[in-house]
Amino acid sequence: MLTTIRLQQFRSYDDASFELNEGVNIIVGANASGKTNLLEAVLLIARGSSYRADTAELIQFGNSWARLDADTPTHHRTIKMKTNDITTRTFEIDEQQLSRLHPSKTLPVVLFEPNHLLLLSGSPELRRSFLDDLIEQTNARFGATRRHYKRVLAQRNALLKKHPHDLSEQLFVWNVRLSELGGQIARERQALIERFAERLPALYSSLAGQAHSVSLTYVSRFAPEHYETQLLHKLEASTELDILRGFTAYGPHRDDLEVAIDGHPVQEAASRGETRTLVLALKILELQLLEQARGEKPLLLLDDVFSELDGKRRQALTQYVNTYQTFITTTDADLVLHHFSEKNTVIPISR
Repeated sequence: MLTTIRLQQFRSYDDASFELNEGVNIIVGANASGKTNLLEAVLLIARGSSYRADTAELIQFGNSWARLDADTPTHHRTIKMKTNDITTRTFEIDEQQLSRLHPSKTLPVVLFEPNHLLLLSGSPELRRSFLDDLIEQTNARFGATRRHYKRVLAQRNALLKKHPHDLSEQLFVWNVRLSELGGQIARERQALIERFAERLPALYSSLAGQAHSVSLTYVSRFAPEHYETQLLHKLEASTELDILRGFTAYGPHRDDLEVAIDGHPVQEAASRGETRTLVLALKILELQLLEQARGEKPLLLLDDVFSELDGKRRQALTQYVNTYQTFITTTDADLVLHHFSEKNTVIPISR
């Protein structure tokens, strides 16, 4: 839980401080007034990274530094951002300086923003990121695995684009490492999907108001239990094709999550209402699983999603999240206050 936050030369804020409610904080203002910037600051303080920008973009235009300070009931957190010849971001927790936030030093946080409503109907990258972001908050080792995989993939792709006569020997070491890391990622994703599958049918049926069967499937060319050997074999066998393509066509960066209602894939047959109910159910499960894994209640950030949900789904969301510290951005405070009548603070934002 956060009790205060201060933004200096961060995005649209020169220097602004806010006292925060332990319940619902309703951030209200016109479009482009800075509501989402404040929400982004909360996310940055909690997790150490932004969901929409690099460090240089977070510093107010024309300035060379920015700073965020926040208090919890037990400690003080600071993030300092500077851009001169190089851009840096450093962290302090109770004056202990850190170059990055280890997962154990982060605060659990769940973000729900309008683009997430495309989670099931949009590109596979959205679903992969959804799974990986949650795993990274619940498994301290996964963040490093994810970063290493991206680096090895980039190295292999760069080598493919060089087009030397014989790449086999040079590629082998990258193929082996990519397969090892890919297998770890695939099994973590499969384990998370199995946890979702245990709870999603009942939750979706509750939100929809009638019983439905809901299934989740990890879509991959390779079985998670044999992922390393099968991926390595495929990478070795497809070297010539990968050279022609100029990129690596196989691995967890190409896998997907498929969700079906009553036997029909959502991407093909679900209505808009069914899709939004499923996404809402997945975000509620994300909140619950993160709380269970971390042993503390996550912060919940809702970026203008109330206006994207109908009354029934707003009420359902309220029912499941009213015990969490919540930050909601909106252009219409009355729309939100109608659902949260107790323990709320309205934070007006003006240009």
